[in-house]
Amino acid sequence: MAFAAVAATAVAGPASAAANPYERGPAPTAASIAATTGPFAVASVSVPRGNGFGGGVIYYPTSTSQGTFGGVAISPGLNGTWAGIAWLGPRLASQGFVIFGIETNNLNDSPASRGTQLLAALDFLTRSSSVRTRVDASRLAVAGHSMGGGGALSAALQRPSLQAAIGNAPHLPSGSLATDRVPTLIYAMQNDTLVTPSRLTSLYNSMPATTERAYIEVAGAGHNYIGQPSTTLARTMIPWLKIFVDNDARYSQFLCPLSNQSGISQYRNSCPLISTTTLSTGVDSTSGLAVR
Repeated sequence: MAFAAVAATAVAGPASAAANPYERGPAPTAASIAATTGPFAVASVSVPRGNGFGGGVIYYPTSTSQGTFGGVAISPGLNGTWAGIAWLGPRLASQGFVIFGIETNNLNDSPASRGTQLLAALDFLTRSSSVRTRVDASRLAVAGHSMGGGGALSAALQRPSLQAAIGNAPHLPSGSLATDRVPTLIYAMQNDTLVTPSRLTSLYNSMPATTERAYIEVAGAGHNYIGQPSTTLARTMIPWLKIFVDNDARYSQFLCPLSNQSGISQYRNSCPLISTTTLSTGVDSTSGLAVR
């Protein structure tokens, strides 16, 4: 019954928009979050090495008519570069975010180092970048793959003021998120032998009951699944960022409950997923999928 109430609120329309100044874009649909291009036209700018990280590319909505946007810094994994996951940049930015795909100082940087670099990238984005006036410095998030995913989780532990964190097959050496206060989404790949689903289930279970969280296992996927454009990832990442970075309850309908279970073998969550600006129940639940 709680899920139905959340969904009803999410489609309330004008009243919701009036109450939330951070909503960006039209009311979402299942088709809009799965689309390869969202409602915003996007441009990009390259950033050279320096400022505490290895440079990268910023993707941003060209329109300023709706105000500033939330910012998300994303790190690649071990021995990887941004080019390997660059499809995320324009796809997420076109939904109303400023996305900073970073390069790391070294290809073998540790998760802790990548976390520090992600935070340095966010500081550069909001203070010094050519698009800094387009970014709301109070609405920031981090994401990453593998070592970069561990970096995103490490960044969340370092800076609890972040609005969201997403780890895709994340490698976090400590194996614990016991002090995590940032709404955190963990992706596991069902056939991943490097960062196994069982390991990530334990990591998910280490989060405090008061932290908003979700765990998604992608069916049949291997460790480097994120290297190719994926609607399964996009249609779940976008609502997570919208809910927590934009405080946009219109997107809760896609995750509470999971509206499209195709391609997902397991789903755990703390629904109803509520922005950190409001009180969360923190009650763990599932959406009818298998649970280890």
